[in-house]
Amino acid sequence: MSSGPNLEPYRAFIAELTAASGPIVRQHFGNLALAVEQKSDHTPVTEADRAAEAAMRKLINARFPSHGILAEEYGPERADAEWTWVLDPIDGTKSFIHGVPLFGTLIGLLHEGKPMLGAIDQPVLNWLCVGDGVATTLNGKPVRVRETRAMSEATLLTTCLVDSSMRHDPAAWLRLQKAAKMVRTWGDCFGYFLVATGQADVMCDAVMNLWDVLPLVPIIRGAGGLITDWSGGEVGDQKSCLAASPRLHRLALDLLLT
Repeated sequence: MSSGPNLEPYRAFIAELTAASGPIVRQHFGNLALAVEQKSDHTPVTEADRAAEAAMRKLINARFPSHGILAEEYGPERADAEWTWVLDPIDGTKSFIHGVPLFGTLIGLLHEGKPMLGAIDQPVLNWLCVGDGVATTLNGKPVRVRETRAMSEATLLTTCLVDSSMRHDPAAWLRLQKAAKMVRTWGDCFGYFLVATGQADVMCDAVMNLWDVLPLVPIIRGAGGLITDWSGGEVGDQKSCLAASPRLHRLALDLLLT
């Protein structure tokens, strides 16, 4: 039985990508004069987003010129490649531009469309979480989702309470909130980081882009968790996302689907 492709060279390369993007992000964090533009989808973008992505693209194209790239700011390259890097230079730009460190750089690697590696880099706090679907580490040390037994003991996170209510059944979303011990908007990739490292229990988002969600899949799975959409299906473009330990994932789905 095949053990699958060797991921070690790519795991090491993730550290090079974060070494290139991290200083750019740190340089602009907390800069009150940083210019913020609005994209066509009404989301913000800054020079930091664009420069960090450009630096990572340059490294990928130099080291792995046959690999594809799927990224937020500059679009796809070699979309039919066997290996594809997925990049979101600042996932949580709204937090970033307000000087709030609840953001991260997302890096993922797909093999024939399947998520194989994922990383959340928080360059201000110097936290790098990497997962391969089997194991997940934080700064090189293993991490796991925590085994909270009941929703009444759980910390539930979401990026935007209003968005979750507007895009899905508001009654179902309210049921889930009422069942949780605590609800907080420690959102974007930072919420999934907290779930993967055992510091929170359930993370929900109403809608995700591919560069938002694909890097998260190997991280959550490697930490022993489940990650699906709100109906229990595979995550994907413009779909919802639910991440938790297997037990709480099942309980959360029951509340969302009742």
